[in-house]
Amino acid sequence: MVRFAVAVLLLCASHAFAQAWPARPIRWIVPTGPGSAVDVNARRVAPKLAEALGQPVIVENKAGANSMLGAREAARAAPDGYTIYQAVINNALNDVLAPDACCVLNEKLVPVTRLYTTPLIMVVNLEVPAKDVQEYVALAKAKPASLTYASGGPGSITQMLGELLKHTAGIDVREIPYKAIGAELPDLTGGHVATAYLSPVVIREQVRAGRLRALAVASRERLSNLPDIPTMAEAGFPGIEASGWNGIFVPVGTPPAIINRLQEEIGKVLHLKEVQDDAYQLGTVAGGEKPDDFAAFVRGEKAKWNEVAKQAGITIEK
Repeated sequence: MVRFAVAVLLLCASHAFAQAWPARPIRWIVPTGPGSAVDVNARRVAPKLAEALGQPVIVENKAGANSMLGAREAARAAPDGYTIYQAVINNALNDVLAPDACCVLNEKLVPVTRLYTTPLIMVVNLEVPAKDVQEYVALAKAKPASLTYASGGPGSITQMLGELLKHTAGIDVREIPYKAIGAELPDLTGGHVATAYLSPVVIREQVRAGRLRALAVASRERLSNLPDIPTMAEAGFPGIEASGWNGIFVPVGTPPAIINRLQEEIGKVLHLKEVQDDAYQLGTVAGGEKPDDFAAFVRGEKAKWNEVAKQAGITIEK
């Protein structure tokens, strides 16, 4: 009976705290720089979330250390609902390849909801004669190590996808690492690197203008704003899927009632017609799922890319 009474008191206290929340501005930590796609996502949602909560939501950029600078700061914050963290796929990949005990996703930073998921598109420059993935693979097998692919460096999602295709297709393609995803675009269009895996918004106009050739999208379904690009499964390689994604986490210990309120309000914002239309134009998918569902998604991502890293021998230094 004593334990039951204590549990009831804690539950009541949690709900009372949540009802009084928020009483002051909320800090939204973004682990990338101003103007990045992740930052744009944050600044699209934050004002509408502020309207719903009746308090300012202040976006703060904390870029560095492959997204870990922001994660560490968020994990140190008080678990009171006044600090939220916009984790990106890099954080999950860090947990796989170089975990920092301070801020492991689903443990020290607990999930609220996913914001956006953006499938990556395999593109080649026009000097590559392949018109589809099957021709690309045949070319790579005929001339081992002659083709190159751009990555965002060790542990990046673009490296993971490039190595997954190599392993699945049994081909030898040389990796050319860049300091950041998207930094390879000038070299790609200039013919200095053959292949890249980029987001729709980055390559859309390049493909439409005929400056790049899109071979496949690494998602289960074709993109509605680029419907002519086949999926990897349609190209003959089912199971090759990779997306950049980001979502909201809070420090462990944050009251469940606050987590649920955040998920509910963010979900409402993401389902607004104007937000959905904007996501469509960018070739991305708005999330909004429940915390448990988002946690399961993150676990799945970690397990998948951990297996790819083992197969490809990918490691990064802490």
